Amino acid sequence: MIKSCINPHVSLYCNRKMKGALKYIRESLKGLYDQPEIDSFYYLIIDQLLGYSKSDIITKPDTLLSASQFEEVKQIILRLSQFEPIQYILGKTEFYGLPFIVEPGVLIPRFETEELVDCIVNENPVNEPIKILDIGCGSGCIAISLQKSFPNSAVWCCDISDIAIEITNKNARLNSVDIHIGRFDILGNYPFPEGDFGIIVSNPPYVTNKEKEMMSPNVLDYEPGLALFVPDNDPILYYRAILLKSHELLTPGGKIYFEINESFGNEIRQLFISEGFTAEIIRDINGKDRIVKGNKL
Repeated sequence: MIKSCINPHVSLYCNRKMKGALKYIRESLKGLYDQPEIDSFYYLIIDQLLGYSKSDIITKPDTLLSASQFEEVKQIILRLSQFEPIQYILGKTEFYGLPFIVEPGVLIPRFETEELVDCIVNENPVNEPIKILDIGCGSGCIAISLQKSFPNSAVWCCDISDIAIEITNKNARLNSVDIHIGRFDILGNYPFPEGDFGIIVSNPPYVTNKEKEMMSPNVLDYEPGLALFVPDNDPILYYRAILLKSHELLTPGGKIYFEINESFGNEIRQLFISEGFTAEIIRDINGKDRIVKGNKL
């Protein structure tokens, strides 16, 4: 049985107009989330129920929700009170301007990863044919966004998780892209695709176990640990494995782009150099070391 954290003083009777739903949502989640995030939940929920844009929602506050729709609002708020991510509750999110299905078993795409995609798009000619490999594709957000951005490219992606492969296939169909999807394991014996890639990109697991205590419940209790965590004694093992494998996968002059844990930027940069790559650390919008990129010499 789910124990609700909803404010016990919220009235059981609520006005079923959209503005009544907003009041109910704000009162129910007060103290659990800050108000801007609560209001963002409201816009996402109404869009899910009615297909309304944000401007529709603002200009039509007296729109009446049906009894079943308001009941759905209450069920969503109950789940939010347990800190379940809104993206899993609604089953979708947006990444790089594209729609994506997300379900438990794959990471929820984040803004930092949009910065990784943006870095690749801005640094490479989008109309030239290029072969791209995304290692650890999760929802497929990186691979699909790159296929959309580089229409003449051949994009491959892989993951060890059957759920990730299934959801990536769904998202490829949703976004009408043709990409190559496979089950490969950078730490195991599953075969990788043939080489001659011009770009390899990866957002591998990079959160150490000791960092768990600093993580919020909506991540720690719901998102897949397989895609998040690395051993404290070897936090860069995935980067090392990918760089070693890249010697047979990348073309001469080929590029690698990694999303990283801000604590290990210099360590990963030195790893690039030791494997014969150029190396550059790029900071994200918050000034944190977030991307390491390099060229194969």
